[in-house]
Amino acid sequence: MGSLASEKTVIGWAAKDASGVLSPYTYTLRKTEAEDVVVKVLYCGICHTDIHQTKNHLGMSNYPMVPGHEVVGEVTEVGPEVTRFQPGDVVGVGVIVGCCRTCQPCKADVEQYCNKRIWSYNDVYTDGKPTQGGFASSMIVNQKFAVKIPTGLAPEQAAPLLCAGVTVYSPLKHFGLMKPGLRGAILGLGGVGHMGVKVAKAMGHHVTVISSSDKKKTEAMDHLGADAYLVSSDATQMATAADSLDYIIDTVPVKHPLEPYLSLLKLDGKLILMGVINEPLQFVSPMVMLGRKAITGSFIGSITETQEVLEFCVEKGLTSTIEIVKMDYVNQAIERLERNDVRYRFVVDVAGSKLEL
Repeated sequence: MGSLASEKTVIGWAAKDASGVLSPYTYTLRKTEAEDVVVKVLYCGICHTDIHQTKNHLGMSNYPMVPGHEVVGEVTEVGPEVTRFQPGDVVGVGVIVGCCRTCQPCKADVEQYCNKRIWSYNDVYTDGKPTQGGFASSMIVNQKFAVKIPTGLAPEQAAPLLCAGVTVYSPLKHFGLMKPGLRGAILGLGGVGHMGVKVAKAMGHHVTVISSSDKKKTEAMDHLGADAYLVSSDATQMATAADSLDYIIDTVPVKHPLEPYLSLLKLDGKLILMGVINEPLQFVSPMVMLGRKAITGSFIGSITETQEVLEFCVEKGLTSTIEIVKMDYVNQAIERLERNDVRYRFVVDVAGSKLEL
């Protein structure tokens, strides 16, 4: 298969407007190129970002839009210059499917920070055709932006690792926070947060879960293995925990104060922002200055880091906690995700939903 291959018609579930409601949508994939692989989608995770995009929360949505960026599928065809994969391989596709390959981030192997990155959906590919995501029967992706799902990792388990998993792994690696014995915290116990607990524990950290109430305490400690649980609305608990943490991974996707959490950090501690928030966050500068603390952010992870976190999870025996649904339940699943009514990631059984023409 090369660049002359005919376009493929597929069925996906698309948002047609800012209501975000998904319904069946027939469209054609872009023409295949020499380094492309055709992927039959098996599973696709549902991320909070899918809600932001389908409902135009960021003001940049284009319709019709097929979401889904935690894609696991089987390679069915490969281009003549593909060297990394062959038909039958199970692969993962994440948030981006293109980059310029010449800028500083690309040369540094952190292509997710390329200013010309191409999103896996709600974007335009180099040929001018809209990109569409994994809530569909098939995708076409350049081999650079696919990772191999390792033996020993179930495909449905791999899906959340392509976004939620690598999103917590990448900053821990980049900021030198992988060494055992550190004291860290996960703020917000959703899809990303629950993987944060598991990954940090597997690295040998003392892990605190921070939440606004105690309703998730049993879940955090008994099921996810957290070492401590901190209720942020309890002033006494917060005061007792002051100056105790090396880092906080902040996964909260809505506006919230930063100062209460900055007070928990030790000297040189880091507050790492991961939630997509379209409103300004505030803090008073002494909260940072008087402890040489850092407020920073991190965005998903590189393709290399994505492969690493998959291998890490196999090595450590980690799995994501998921609820598998069929595509005809996707709108209810998204509504439940908005209410935080999921443990902890929905994964759509795309192949089992029989999206066929």
